[in-house]
Amino acid sequence: MPYQFFTVPMTDEGSAAAELNEFLANHRVVSVDRRWLELGHQSCWVMCVEYIVSQAGNQQRGKTSLSRNRIDYKMVLSVEEFSVYSELRQLRKELAQIEAVPVYALFNNEQLAQMVQKRCAKKSDLLSIDGIGEAKVDKYLDRLLIILEKLPASTDNSTVP
Repeated sequence: MPYQFFTVPMTDEGSAAAELNEFLANHRVVSVDRRWLELGHQSCWVMCVEYIVSQAGNQQRGKTSLSRNRIDYKMVLSVEEFSVYSELRQLRKELAQIEAVPVYALFNNEQLAQMVQKRCAKKSDLLSIDGIGEAKVDKYLDRLLIILEKLPASTDNSTVP
């Protein structure tokens, strides 16, 4: 994955920050590493942005083209389900940081939503979700189930579109 570097001087009047913010808004960002460089009057923030190069120039079109097919799970899931879904996303983020991989390499949003909607309570439930294999389940089962146990027992008729 490519990297883009930015320097935001301590005395910046907004132009360097605006350039950084525009880049972030128009690219699929994997990670941002920021460091403060203490250089007296020339002190600055240095940012290293790792991003995904999208196909067919989607980068130039901004987030609208990237998010066109995204599902708003806040609208699909009940309040209780969305709360658990959010906790699963947070766990995924923490695990991805520890393992130094993008979050989607662990589980995608649809898989997390299906865990919630199917009320996964055991290994076989997780294995029934498309794209989740034995290795991931063995590695993360205990941590996932701790969060999934917070779901109410009843299953309503919500489904992932």
